[in-house]
Amino acid sequence: MTSAPPPVEVDGLTKYYGDVRGVEDLTFSVESGEIFGFLGPNGAGKSTAIRVLLGLLKPTDGQARILGRDVTDRNELRNAKQQLGYLPSDVSFYDRVTGATVLDYFGRIRGEQRRTELLERFPVPLDRNVKAYSSGNRQKLAIVATFMHDPELAIMDEPTSGLDPLVQNEFYALLEERQERGQTSFFSSHVLSEVRRVCDRVGIIRDGQLIELDTVTNILEAGGTVVTVRLAEEPPVSALEVPGTGHAERIDDAYRLVLSREFDPLIDRLHEYTVLDLEVREASIEDVFMHFYGDADDGESIETSAHSSES
Repeated sequence: MTSAPPPVEVDGLTKYYGDVRGVEDLTFSVESGEIFGFLGPNGAGKSTAIRVLLGLLKPTDGQARILGRDVTDRNELRNAKQQLGYLPSDVSFYDRVTGATVLDYFGRIRGEQRRTELLERFPVPLDRNVKAYSSGNRQKLAIVATFMHDPELAIMDEPTSGLDPLVQNEFYALLEERQERGQTSFFSSHVLSEVRRVCDRVGIIRDGQLIELDTVTNILEAGGTVVTVRLAEEPPVSALEVPGTGHAERIDDAYRLVLSREFDPLIDRLHEYTVLDLEVREASIEDVFMHFYGDADDGESIETSAHSSES
């Protein structure tokens, strides 16, 4: 028996806008039933990759397939979209129609077998024009529209934008229930709390290139050590940056360094100073991201709270 193809598969995927790189040489796959996080700061290329997967952008090079179908083939993509749900970061609907009208429209196109259930979990004022909706209600309406036909694959771009913490938790529960049924969820994010909460694996993207692909557990285990030290002297931060330092900063009267698990070189360096206080702990996922993005360009941001913004 031939096994089913991965729900998401990209091989050497590249997209340039003229001379500007969107993504370059992305290669990874997402397995059935997986909750896969596509992570990176604003402007890293997450949304570009998603738009290629949806057939909204034509790749410059490489291949991309969803549910075994080539995204550059219009007929294959049309077939795939019958089992695809898409939740964009910049949700927009016709303002002068009601929420019920919006759902009726999508229901006629793709089905609505889970509409009633999802509206109980993500309630919106259906008889009110969308123009009067808050950002949270728009996002909840989009969630219902995305999942009410019970898609095999859901692709989401910053899906919790505009949601309060209680609704976010309900959304995470929805993803976990889908996983129990063998359905696949792929979403971009720069909110580390939700990555830690629901993801099996993550792909970390920076400047359009994939720089890490692993399980959340393995990334945390390999994340290393965080050292916070107070010194009687005040050397520049660079003086403490030994080999293996992912990030170093000074906070008030202390130095904070994210290191690989081997921190003997730092201990040797500290012999040159008078140590007043030293704290060593395992790295969190936030620390791991600082390791990957510690020298990122100004303007890039990774959120550690439960709220996000547009990628």
